[in-house]
Amino acid sequence: MSTQHRFVLTGGGTGGHVYPALAVARVLQKRGHQLLFIGTAAGIESRLVADARFAMEHIQISGLNRVGLVQKLRAATQLPVAVAVAAKILGSFRPAAVFSMGGFVAGPVMLAALLRRIPLVVMEPNAIPGFASRKVASRVYRALLSFESTARWFPRDRTELTGLPVRSEFFSLQPKTGDPFTVLITGGSRGSRTLNRAARESWPLFRQSGSPVRFIHQSGSAEYDALRLEFEQSGMQGELVPFLPDMAAAFAQANLVIGRSGAGGVSELAAAGMPSILVPFPFAADDHQKANAQQLADAGAAKLILDADLSGQRLFEEVEQLRANPKALASMREKVRQFAWPSAAERAAAVLEEAAHDKPR
Repeated sequence: MSTQHRFVLTGGGTGGHVYPALAVARVLQKRGHQLLFIGTAAGIESRLVADARFAMEHIQISGLNRVGLVQKLRAATQLPVAVAVAAKILGSFRPAAVFSMGGFVAGPVMLAALLRRIPLVVMEPNAIPGFASRKVASRVYRALLSFESTARWFPRDRTELTGLPVRSEFFSLQPKTGDPFTVLITGGSRGSRTLNRAARESWPLFRQSGSPVRFIHQSGSAEYDALRLEFEQSGMQGELVPFLPDMAAAFAQANLVIGRSGAGGVSELAAAGMPSILVPFPFAADDHQKANAQQLADAGAAKLILDADLSGQRLFEEVEQLRANPKALASMREKVRQFAWPSAAERAAAVLEEAAHDKPR
């Protein structure tokens, strides 16, 4: 039986930071290790970690991205205290290594780990690392990446391509066959005004052309009521819903996905071998969604349309072009799979175990 260790995991602010950390935690738990999460009480990580029945300690810290001066000043004053609290937690729990998925909550924990000379493993799934990861880049034990180009931000001998943990259901999906040609539109759980507007503008164009296209559209709750009425009146095939609880099941029904390009979404597309049109959220930190989408577009694995360039006419034209070109769709399916990593969680757990046996750098 392998040696049992204690590990701390951190990351939060969005589900994209928490779900992969939970996947790694489950692997470590199965291997007999003792785990502790550090996050904020107000963040989504608090609920998700509790639902997964892992232990958690809290620090108080605010984000710096897309906030006003007052919020930035508040975060600056919180940081020293948050680092001190995190250091105290680490001193009490005495982990063999710390795993970070990023997000503003991870910053104080990473700094505290370095202060206590605890090996730090960061998973950075975006083409451009987050602010906190960039600040500690030179001192990480290992940086686990999804894109080769991200390695330039870290010491070359401490990077490894592992991808991002994705649910196994996505890897087992088979390409949809038969009619109707189905387009899945998703702007994330809260929806996207840009995607909602472009879809609305495209419905008359599809109807006038007689195109046999069916839509599955996750609109978010804010615009759902108004969009639902317009969709019903448009005469289009398909369904418009505020939220899709099972994205893998939605993928199984689709020939093409139109969506944003956050790390989690891109990783799911890769795992499923799904052709896509990516419309990066233009206000993402450091424009990392555009960088993510560009990686896939450069490889011929997806099409990239900037948020400002997406209209109903553009959406209609791009969908019709791909619908009429099965070879292009098949090529995208093949090329996007190069970005899929079915054992990302297992590899991250193994790196943490390696760190536990090595001396801190």
